[in-house]
Amino acid sequence: MKNLFPLLALVLALTACSTFNVHREAGANLTGLKKLYVEHRLADGRGIDVIIARELQRLGYDASSGPLTMMPDHVDGVVSYVDQWNWDFSLYMIELDIEVSDPRTNKILATTNYFHPAMAGKSPEDMVRTAIDPLFRHN
Repeated sequence: MKNLFPLLALVLALTACSTFNVHREAGANLTGLKKLYVEHRLADGRGIDVIIARELQRLGYDASSGPLTMMPDHVDGVVSYVDQWNWDFSLYMIELDIEVSDPRTNKILATTNYFHPAMAGKSPEDMVRTAIDPLFRHN
């Protein structure tokens, strides 16, 4: 029994509550979007825009990424993001906010926020997949 308490304390310390929120504007239809462009953040040196574009391609979208000045013609939606990182013995992503907007009107169509504050953080690919899948799969 004495050995169980330290193990339980360790498990509780390594896990934390994750929060996930998805919001779609009234009338926003993400299923109509075919060609998406992920805006590269100047402060992003980890290629999160490329990971997001790859995940969107996996879901069947024509997706690419780069600076807004390089956005191709006939894009249906612009995906922007903010990634937050934390250092607890290793560097890991703690939060990812994603926003999808109409490139013609700049109107926000949908947003998602995924906050995962565990010391044993997820990989950037897992964080992106967790945030993107519900946003684009369940319209």
